Amino acid sequence: MEITRIRPELTVITLDFGTAHLWRDEDGALTLIDTGTAGQADAIEAAIRAAGADPAALRTIVLTHHHEDHAGSAAELSRRLGAEVVAHRLEAPVLRGEQQPRPMVLSPFEEEIWNSLPPLPPAPPCRVDREVLDGEVLGFGGGAVVVHVPGHTDGSIALHLPDRGVLFTGDLAANMEERTMPGIFNADPDLAVASFRRLAELEADTVLFGHGVPIAEGGSATLRRAVEQLGQR
Repeated sequence: MEITRIRPELTVITLDFGTAHLWRDEDGALTLIDTGTAGQADAIEAAIRAAGADPAALRTIVLTHHHEDHAGSAAELSRRLGAEVVAHRLEAPVLRGEQQPRPMVLSPFEEEIWNSLPPLPPAPPCRVDREVLDGEVLGFGGGAVVVHVPGHTDGSIALHLPDRGVLFTGDLAANMEERTMPGIFNADPDLAVASFRRLAELEADTVLFGHGVPIAEGGSATLRRAVEQLGQR
């Protein structure tokens, strides 16, 4: 596990597999965006303490989508700490275990990567306390706007904090090996590219990804350059 302070109020928790983002408001209330795989609750609580905060102050867990490396520890953390769980309305039935997700559509290149990955523990069913839609505003970071970015999964969301110049992309975008690009392993690859273009229209200095290195400055410009490289795809 690695803990990186991006801003005084923002900490990146890099887990054995997956990334969680911790936001701390001025009143001490904490919001966690994604939770890594199942079995990471202890590590996340330790990371919160290492960031100088109290896990009991965790008020909200926002899940960008249902995949095992993002929602795996949500059920355990919400049970322990009483945090509200937030997800898109289309993602909620999958997170609760009531509905099967749409399968991924993999290119040969993606299949090769997928087959090389270690198997991940399944995400236990998790309650969803608040089901959100595009444009709704969550009460942290001066107002976090929910951005519905389908394609990776049907109910994938990003979070845009316009007052703070921050964007959490979930897995709709990645920043790997000094390259910013649309994420892989998508249920609808064409729709994912369209959602990636939408993210690039948002104004944000700091951009944080489900996988890859955060961009602390010039995030929107970097996303727009990535869109230009996509050409007319």
